[in-house]
Amino acid sequence: MSDETTISFANLSLPPEGVAVVLAEDGPKLSSAAKDLDKESKGLLSRAANISGFKGKKESTVDLLAPAGLKFSRLVLMGAGKTADYSAEDWLNLGGTVRGMLTGKEGPTAHIVLDGASKGITPEDAVNFALGAALRGYRFKKYKSKPKKKNGAAAETADKTLKKIVIHTADPRAATKLYASARAIANGVTLARDLVNEPANVLGPAEFAARAKELTKLGVEVNVFTPKTLQRLGMNALLAVGQGSARPSHVVVMQWKGAGARAGDPVVFVGKGVTFDTGGISIKPAAGMEDMKGDMAGAACVVGLMHELAQRKAKVNAVGIIGLVENMPSGTAQRPGDIVAAMSGTTIEVLNTDAEGRMVLADCLWYAQDRFKPKALVNLATLTGAVMVALGKEHAGLFSNNNELAGWLIDAGNATGEKLWRLPLGPKYDKMIDSKVADIKNTGGRWGGSISAAQFLQRFVKEGTPWAHLDIAGTAMSSVDSEINRSWGSGFGVRLLDQLIRDHYEKH
Repeated sequence: MSDETTISFANLSLPPEGVAVVLAEDGPKLSSAAKDLDKESKGLLSRAANISGFKGKKESTVDLLAPAGLKFSRLVLMGAGKTADYSAEDWLNLGGTVRGMLTGKEGPTAHIVLDGASKGITPEDAVNFALGAALRGYRFKKYKSKPKKKNGAAAETADKTLKKIVIHTADPRAATKLYASARAIANGVTLARDLVNEPANVLGPAEFAARAKELTKLGVEVNVFTPKTLQRLGMNALLAVGQGSARPSHVVVMQWKGAGARAGDPVVFVGKGVTFDTGGISIKPAAGMEDMKGDMAGAACVVGLMHELAQRKAKVNAVGIIGLVENMPSGTAQRPGDIVAAMSGTTIEVLNTDAEGRMVLADCLWYAQDRFKPKALVNLATLTGAVMVALGKEHAGLFSNNNELAGWLIDAGNATGEKLWRLPLGPKYDKMIDSKVADIKNTGGRWGGSISAAQFLQRFVKEGTPWAHLDIAGTAMSSVDSEINRSWGSGFGVRLLDQLIRDHYEKH
């Protein structure tokens, strides 16, 4: 759910009261604001830092409640390390760390004074800090019952929430202007997180499509394809995955035309949207199956990205395509050994019905190229557990037929902290998916599982189309806690792909 705490910017000055956060760097070297407060309190901050052994190291703190000689209800001296060496990601993470400390119990408004001990803090730094705070503030509380009122206690608790964050910085006007774009990014990530966190009984293919349709309010052109249209298009691989479910499959095509017709062909993003994956007839073990509500995180990212681009009115022509299915076992489900013809005409031998995401993507990738002739094609999918065995949860797997596009994506990942690691493709791996009875089979066996899955997808990429596949199984759902996220769904990919677009596809 979107953080209801508002974030604003103000002049570089000390607040008179309330909750205040000031910075210190390695040493500790107090910022100007911290020095002023130390002087006003007759050395309180210095003494507290000395007693606690505080040296200004990153994420260390001196936390004072009702500090003597000051009117604050709470004063935090936040260690920042060396801000002169900070990257955008460092400011993002510092903002998340500070936001994680603020509960609202000591006051509804928190004032954060951003001035460095060793260098000036730019409007861009302040905005990255604010974005980190906004992302960390996310909570998915939709299904939490409100506490029952007891002697007015519930109302009192509700009032003790953080309502405002005021960031004091050297150029608040410039920061405010820049933050409009950052706020759009936060909203896109929030939407992606909300979709991933929803339970599958609430969010099936039709309901997901309806959420995507809401982007029309922002000026996105949205078309929803129902099974009859999918049959006419020949998307038999996608339909085969969903044929065991009582909930019909859908494909959603979202177009943002922010650069106009003269900008030429769009960049296209394709997302796997398996709203729940039992594995089908090749059913998964019961332990952990509840996590398969998040098997649509690729589609969630694409919807969040399209929302973000439209909200900030990005000067780019971008298309988002999501394949929405539910993979269930039933009397109508596809069987191991079935052979289906994809939209491209390629025949697929289904060896394992749990290797379903690649079949969904196969038809969506082919449609994307047939319909839009993209200048670049990027797909995202929680595709394989094998990628987590290889990379853990710190990097998503990257596969690409184009070195330039792969390099751009890696750079975008390093800039945003949504990091990628490139894995190989090659003819010998490709042989792993050759079938004796069809053109290809949908699994290459145990070894190199994430690679053979990528080789499968590459069979549906036309020669000359720059393409990248991001396997986000380890980073998009059941995500590790970070400075900017404490949610089960991370919204991984929205910031990464926004950075790619800003750097290489957007008209400036």
